[in-house]
Parts: sequence; structure tokens; C-alpha cells
Amino acid sequence: MIVQDGSDSFLGRQYARTMKQAYAFARSMAASSGGGHALDCGSGAGHEWDVTFGASSRWSYRGLEWSRDQVCAGVAKGLDIVSADLNHDLPVDAESKDVVIAYSVLEHLLMPCHFLHECRRVLSSGGRLVLLTPNIATYFTVFQLLMGRMPSSGPHPDSNRLLEAETDVRYGGFERDNVSVDTPQHRHLVVFSYRVLCGYLKQLGFSIVAARGFGWYPLPGWMQAPFERMDAAHCHQMVLVCQKP
Repeated sequence: MIVQDGSDSFLGRQYARTMKQAYAFARSMAASSGGGHALDCGSGAGHEWDVTFGASSRWSYRGLEWSRDQVCAGVAKGLDIVSADLNHDLPVDAESKDVVIAYSVLEHLLMPCHFLHECRRVLSSGGRLVLLTPNIATYFTVFQLLMGRMPSSGPHPDSNRLLEAETDVRYGGFERDNVSVDTPQHRHLVVFSYRVLCGYLKQLGFSIVAARGFGWYPLPGWMQAPFERMDAAHCHQMVLVCQKP
């Protein structure tokens, strides 16, 4: 995913800051192990090969992507990207990967728990899973629900007209595709809370190496950092870094 700037409104600027910092942290944690076999889930055409792994010879890279157009674009660049539905078993051998990344992917899956189980299966002992996903348990979401509105981080309906009517908050620089199609790129289906996702990863046998929250809305940007450190469980985006024993 390429982060959009969203800079044409107050909340747009907040969102841009949140995503920039969340992606930077996730990428640094994925690359910090220094090398090995990397699996990029929801890879698109392979953007993270350059950005997360620096196109380094220390890494071997495979991407999994549902869009055939994106798969073809990645293959044309010489990357190992294959077509896959992340709701089903991953076309990857067990214990064959040292790092699995899934940035802004989990919320788009019908079977996210199965996906996480598969991530554990394909990781080698000591391997690392890096997740970046929105958090439904934000005070901003609670406020929207109390006002009778649709939450900004939550399952989205399959109607552009309804989204247009319900969305008071817009993040600029961002265009949705048609959310009514079978595989909409931007529709959220299942959104975890921070504590539930941490708990489920521990149930799967992962240890949590790092857990950070980004975007403590609606505070202005200069006030957010201390609240993010004190209360990651209510931030807009979460980055969880897990290790397989």
C-alpha cells in the first residue's frame, strides 16, 4: 500500500501523520532482522520489496496478491509474486519464511483468524510476523457510534451512496473503488480491537515483540505522541510485531 497524503483537512492531516509513522515503524521492524526469506501478503505489484527490504540481496522475496493485474505488474518487474486468496490456505511451504508482513490487509479479509494461523504455519522458528491494521476500539469510533454515525474504522457497507451519506469525516487524497464489487480494495470487513488481536496472537503461540499504536484522535498532532505511548489500545492504527517460538 502507498500511503495517501490526505492533507486537505484537519483529520486528513492527522490521518497522513498516523499512516506515515505507522508504516515507518512496521517497515523498520520487518527489516531489522537483517535478511532471510520474506513473504509479503497483499503485496500489490511489490512496492514493499523496494521500501521495506530495500531490494537487498540479503532477502529473498515472495508476494501474494489477489489482483491479477497487480500480479502481472510485479512479475513484469522481475519479482516473485503469485495470485492468492488470503482467506484460504497460503500457497507457501510450512516453516519456510523468516518474515511475514501484512500491511493494511487484515481488515479486508473474511477469514482473518485463519490467515493469522497460516502466517504462523509458514514462519520458521524465531520468524517474525509484522501486522499493520486499524483498531476498532478508538474513542473517536465510540463518539461516532454515540452520535448514531457509522464508525470510520469498522466494517464498511457495500454501497457507495450510503458511504457518501454517512461519511462526515473524509481523508483527502484518497479515492475508493466501487465497494459493491466482489473484491473491493478499500472495504473493511472485520476490524479487530488492539487487546483482542494481541490476545488471539498469543493464543496462536506467538510472543509479542513490539506493540505500538498510532493516531490518538482527535487530539492535534503535536499532542498525540505521549497519548500513543500511554494508551496504544485506543489508537487509530496498530502495529504488532510477533515472533514464533
